[in-house]
Amino acid sequence: MVMYVMSDLQFQAVYNVLSFALASMMATTMYLWFRSFAVTDKYKSAVLISGLVTFIAAYHYIRIFNSWVDAYHYPGPGHFVTTYADAKDTVGTQTWETTVVGGALEMGTPELTGIPFNDAYRYMDWLLTVPLLLIEILLVMDIDQATFNDKAWTLGVGSALMIASGYYGELVVTGDLTPRWMCWFLSMVFFLYIVYELLVGLADATNKETDPALKVKIGQAQVMTVISWCTYPVVYLFPMMGINAAHAIVGIQIGCCASDIISKCGVGLLIYQISYAKSAIVRAGIIKTKSADLESASEAFQAAQALKNKLAAEIAAAK
Repeated sequence: MVMYVMSDLQFQAVYNVLSFALASMMATTMYLWFRSFAVTDKYKSAVLISGLVTFIAAYHYIRIFNSWVDAYHYPGPGHFVTTYADAKDTVGTQTWETTVVGGALEMGTPELTGIPFNDAYRYMDWLLTVPLLLIEILLVMDIDQATFNDKAWTLGVGSALMIASGYYGELVVTGDLTPRWMCWFLSMVFFLYIVYELLVGLADATNKETDPALKVKIGQAQVMTVISWCTYPVVYLFPMMGINAAHAIVGIQIGCCASDIISKCGVGLLIYQISYAKSAIVRAGIIKTKSADLESASEAFQAAQALKNKLAAEIAAAK
């Protein structure tokens, strides 16, 4: 694992973006899990899984954030300077030189601590969350159980292979980038297959939606997922574009965080909207059915009451 010197601006940019991504994941998790009680049992799994995705991501963002902080440290408000009386002296005199001037400390460049920044947490996160992301979309679509099982397995395995095949190349940022190119091409094969399945393979299921608004929202979830994922292969190419290592690392971290927020938080909230709307339709259908049953029961009761009155009158006349 090779570490690179960062400027103060570069370190703070990644620091703040990671912090924002972590807060977004945590907030979305709480919202989705609390709002899962607002949807019917049929669609509750989709909302709970959406919250699980952001929960897993929040955990890994804590690890990524801490790893980034541990990899660098800022110099203190001063340092010791050793001076020697002459070149032959082996023991010098240490004096403290402060960098605080007029009560203000000018921030310097963060220094490497020697602790490597572990970006593998991000790939471990994707390995768990990307298949779940695809499953949550399937759960709000009107497809039969056999189709669901088939799509869940193929998309889940395909996404896992996409992530696993790209990991090794992520470790190569400078020098001979051949391994990175090979991993990029291999990962893109699986990526394009998943995109095809989302936009073409599931097109019939999307078109079966009878409610136009729901059909649009499901299409938006599919397209939003694809567009956000398109960021990953682009930022993966940064080192191959001649961008220096430090700038490439910053660009990769910011790009991946932005994509994660869109694909996990944004799509998760959209899944909730779809689930809530479909739950409203289910509840409306239940109310309509129960109302019809109640009306039928009322008519039957009135008919029975009329028959009772008729028989009572006949008995009275017979007496």
